[in-house]
Amino acid sequence: MDYKKTLNLPDTPFPMRGDLAKREPAWIAQWEENHVYQAIRAASRGRPRFVLHDGPPYANGDIHIGHAVNKILKDIIVKSRNMAGYDAHYVPGWDCHGMPIEIQIEKKYGKHLPVAEVQSKARAYALEQIDRQRKDFKRLGVLGEWDRPYMTMNFSNEADEIRALGRILDKGYVFRGLKPVNWCFDCGSALAEAEVEYADRVDPAVDVAFPFAEHGKLAQAFGLESVDDGAIVIWTTTPWTIPSNQALNLHPEIEYALVRVSPAPKFGPLLLIAKERVEACLKAWNLEGEIIATAPGQALSGIEFRHPLAQFNAAYDRKSPAYLGDYVTADSGTGVVHSAPAYGIEDFVSCKEHGMKDTDFISPVMGDGKYVDSLALFGGLSIWDANPKIVEALKEAGALMHVEKHKHSYMHCWRHKTPIIYRATSQWFAGMDVAPKDGGPTLRESALAGIDATAFFPAWGRARLHAMIANRPDWTLSRQRQWGVPMAFFVHKETGELHPRTSELLEQVAQRVEQSGIEAWQALEPRDLLGDEADMYEKNRDTLDVWFDSGSTHATVLGGKDGEFAGSHGAELAWPADLYLEGSDQHRGWFHSSLLTGCMLYGQPPYKALLTHGFVVDGQGRKMSKSVGNVIAPQKVSDSLGAEILRLWVASTDYSGELSISDEILKRVVEGYRRIRNTLRFLLANLADFDAVSQAVPYGDLFEIDRYALAMTAQMQSEVQANYERYDFHPAVSRLQTFCSEDLGAFYLDILKDRLYTSAPGSLARRSAQTALLDVTQTLLKLMAPILSFTAEEAWKELVASALKNQADAARATIFTEVYHVLPPFADADALTAKWTRLRAIRAEVQRKLEEVRTAGDIGSSLQAEVDLTASGEDQQLLASLGDDLRFVLIVSRATVHAGEGETTIQVTPSAHKKCERCWHWRLDVGQDADHPEICGRCVSNLFGSGEARDKA
Repeated sequence: MDYKKTLNLPDTPFPMRGDLAKREPAWIAQWEENHVYQAIRAASRGRPRFVLHDGPPYANGDIHIGHAVNKILKDIIVKSRNMAGYDAHYVPGWDCHGMPIEIQIEKKYGKHLPVAEVQSKARAYALEQIDRQRKDFKRLGVLGEWDRPYMTMNFSNEADEIRALGRILDKGYVFRGLKPVNWCFDCGSALAEAEVEYADRVDPAVDVAFPFAEHGKLAQAFGLESVDDGAIVIWTTTPWTIPSNQALNLHPEIEYALVRVSPAPKFGPLLLIAKERVEACLKAWNLEGEIIATAPGQALSGIEFRHPLAQFNAAYDRKSPAYLGDYVTADSGTGVVHSAPAYGIEDFVSCKEHGMKDTDFISPVMGDGKYVDSLALFGGLSIWDANPKIVEALKEAGALMHVEKHKHSYMHCWRHKTPIIYRATSQWFAGMDVAPKDGGPTLRESALAGIDATAFFPAWGRARLHAMIANRPDWTLSRQRQWGVPMAFFVHKETGELHPRTSELLEQVAQRVEQSGIEAWQALEPRDLLGDEADMYEKNRDTLDVWFDSGSTHATVLGGKDGEFAGSHGAELAWPADLYLEGSDQHRGWFHSSLLTGCMLYGQPPYKALLTHGFVVDGQGRKMSKSVGNVIAPQKVSDSLGAEILRLWVASTDYSGELSISDEILKRVVEGYRRIRNTLRFLLANLADFDAVSQAVPYGDLFEIDRYALAMTAQMQSEVQANYERYDFHPAVSRLQTFCSEDLGAFYLDILKDRLYTSAPGSLARRSAQTALLDVTQTLLKLMAPILSFTAEEAWKELVASALKNQADAARATIFTEVYHVLPPFADADALTAKWTRLRAIRAEVQRKLEEVRTAGDIGSSLQAEVDLTASGEDQQLLASLGDDLRFVLIVSRATVHAGEGETTIQVTPSAHKKCERCWHWRLDVGQDADHPEICGRCVSNLFGSGEARDKA
């Protein structure tokens, strides 16, 4: 007789090889064909809402590995929230306006196109990019409202953004003024704080002398009867600002020295610098000198000095007063700062505080980085080309004390990677410290309070965002672009004041934009809305900062507080969002701008929690770079290993820091995936002939180890769900992998094989095991589904088609409409866990002993062994309680417990009996049945009798 055919061998169409790269696209197509996302919505309707608001990627270029990390994390969260019993929508979005798309249009069609044509081509280009990115996002297994995403260029979003501008204007936060802003010559526009990055740059560092102009006041300040000719000396790394100098800054408490030097410079023998910088400066200038008097900076306030080029060219014959500033230091330089208020924030504030008006500022640098033609000596030059010429002019004027190359960290445009400057221009601002009209807290105060009320994952994000808000300048809202939402103001041609009906006019413009997009503002003639007043007003040509676009999506998409705005998805979503999730750079970007717009509109953040993930680096911790050749494209991984491997890599990596990826790292992820898949295959294969409805065993009748397995599964589920709740995914993956490999593979399933394979097909022993396995499988699949979405869906369909076949239509079944599995409670769960935890420890010791005997060559498999355990106390009771079932737990042919003293001891001996050809146990009763001489009595009973008697394992 072929006894192999009498075994209940596992059988399943669920393949050992996932073949993910080839099969995943078919799953995606099936999800779309079966309208799985809509099915999730229907199944979740009426549950408590959970809103993860998508931070929009920019609609330009293919997605990279950072995009993949971001979207996969969001997908894991949304799916896990749905399965936890929430109604969690996912509405993906795109940021569509702004400079990068304009640049692409310029590259493709040339510059100086009519505005209407730029807008038309930009809109079409953005749609093309969205289609490409959407395809790649869907390929990652991300489920969402892909057919109806939000886009900042949707007409309704553009219109609501104009309405949001009107609201914050009415509240008193918006003002127009001259102020230095981050300015990019290549963009031809102001930049947001988030659009500025820092890189090393080499500039000429110069020490420049400003000759004395008020000798009598200087003598009085230093307590002298008189002073000779001389100069105060400044240090700067921006010689191009010298033509715009209008003041000098000293610290009120720093001690300044009047130093007589030799040989005497052209302007005279006296130098004025910070006392603690005298020695270093004289050495650098190759001068000898002695201090003749000292005075605190406070005493020098208001004293005037001559411009260093005054005697070189009459156009510079002006005075520079000394102003006091706490930001001045004596750590380097001369302890004196030259002030060009049109090109520095601190300089600007200082000069304004000392009475200087906007019309007084000298600002010869144009938007393209060149000086106006009328500037003496340097007109028409770019500021960078002018640097060496200014240094040479200072030298000829006798005002240059020293020049050297200076390497320093300098502001650059994040798009063009070119240096930027602070430049005073007339812009629209949201005031951080302006008191709103309702008398409430300032924007800065509201935002800081909002940060305190927000949950942060990881926790360090709070301090980072807090510092950025506490120290940031006013928000420059305006941009000088064409492809952007207009600041649709009508400005009086003479006074520069807004039209008195601005709020009403903004709503009228918004209604037109709602019908035709921002192009409606471009086509609008002032007379269309202003009638006879049109001749007195002109249209404001500025557009809104694109960070206002994305930062106001909580209003334009979610609908704002109490549904104030229609919101493109306000019916499905809610305000405030439960979570915003983006990369760590968004503390200064989207998190930041959303916080400010939320606080201006409603006095609170538009989110309850912020989750930050790090950037992706290679296996050596290096930034991804095409030049280095270490870029790993998500498309390539999906096409070679499968998107499932990317998903598992993201989930198993601690996203709070840098995420390392390399081919070697992905190989390890693949190995981890295979272990999980093999576990699933075993579970499904042993449930193939099980009918959950008619064959399930009542939980009270389950074998003891089966009840323990469910208690163990419940504990694992509790831990993993808690990890999901905290957005802590890598411990969840670790716990799932440990459960599969150790709790199941190395323990429970290892023990279960004998009962599953050798018991009678419909016996209590086998059905008890299958009942437990069904609960274990459902629990495991549902916990895995948010991360391993393709695999869980594939396995779920197989489970529905077999064990759950009476519950649903397998062809249309999807695991994503399910909630986490509810496991049966056991009154003795704690006692079972304690008992079997100790039994597992003893089993591990037995396995070590068995390995020693096997290594010595005395046995082959563990079933060839017999084990005698001598134990006392609780160990003896635990072991004895299993009776003959102990041998199945230890996977040996005999296990005998002896009462003894002290610690438990283990003795392993080879069996002297024959091997059963069916169950492979070595037993005394092999061959005792004349009709079946090759098998043991247990197998005879299982095949032809009433079946073996067992109830523990």
